[in-house]
Amino acid sequence: MEMMERYIYAVTRKLPQSQREDIGKELRGLIEDLLEERVLDGAVTEADVEEVLLELGDPQKLAEKYRGKKYFIGPELYDPYMMVMKITLVTVGIIIGASFLIRIMLEPPSILDSFISFIISIFTVMPAAFGWVTLTFACIQLAGEKEIEKAVQQTKAWTPKDLPPIPDSKGRIKKGEAITGIVFYLILIALFAFSGEYLGVWVFREVMQVVPFFNEAHFGYSLLLILLIFGSGIIKECLKLVYGRWTVKLVIFTAVVNIASIIGLLIIIVNPVLWNPDFMNQLTEAGVLQKGSGAYDVVGTIWEKITFWTLILFILGLVWDIVDGSIKVWKKS
Repeated sequence: MEMMERYIYAVTRKLPQSQREDIGKELRGLIEDLLEERVLDGAVTEADVEEVLLELGDPQKLAEKYRGKKYFIGPELYDPYMMVMKITLVTVGIIIGASFLIRIMLEPPSILDSFISFIISIFTVMPAAFGWVTLTFACIQLAGEKEIEKAVQQTKAWTPKDLPPIPDSKGRIKKGEAITGIVFYLILIALFAFSGEYLGVWVFREVMQVVPFFNEAHFGYSLLLILLIFGSGIIKECLKLVYGRWTVKLVIFTAVVNIASIIGLLIIIVNPVLWNPDFMNQLTEAGVLQKGSGAYDVVGTIWEKITFWTLILFILGLVWDIVDGSIKVWKKS
């Protein structure tokens, strides 16, 4: 009975993942018992199922009864919230630790300063990461509640015809894809925010040094825009994890975020002052390359084209994200 399964899905999708299976079985048994009482020994019709579901009422209100009190982060979001929180804290912790080890290797005499900086980062960055993840999911929770309230106000009386369809597997978003995206953006944010000076060519000689890709004097001006781009990417991936399937609204949100990110990347990457103007000279001084050699010419050509290809790769990835979601929505429609 498709209508019964749609009703069970509408109720359980608003519950914590750990409770969905048990409550789904309980609700299915309750509906079957009510149908038996109604039809006795006769055949169950769609009209009978509809009448029983009307007695049970709006699945949203029934889900609220199962959930009990309201939460700052609702049960339907709690599992993805905890997953993203763990991923964020572990990733940020690893990067802060790696940054500490890198500083020790590059500047052994300043180990005390590096340790103090490490402790400060732990007690400032980790709480900030916790706060931003919580704020993101709280906003998603609030937006969802407002959408539900609006729908309730616009609907005079709930009927089984309003039940959402059970999602087609073709439109589902794999958790692994969303988690990979979150980790990717987190790593980029951590690298640019905390380890920007270490992004470059590492030279292992008597004294270790890094020939940076970026112009440190002007890098800070682009950092805020970089963090906004990657931060919006994390919000986008969190929404994928929460919804679990492609919808028209999610595709539109993804398109808006990705197009804005492409514009931001254009502003950042094509700006010549972002890149280290002495990169080739510093490589030569570090003994990595020798002017006039074939390797020098090859690296010089790659360095000149890196802006173009970095931009192309990012754009292709962002465009494919929109196209992939659009295709999956079209296939399930």
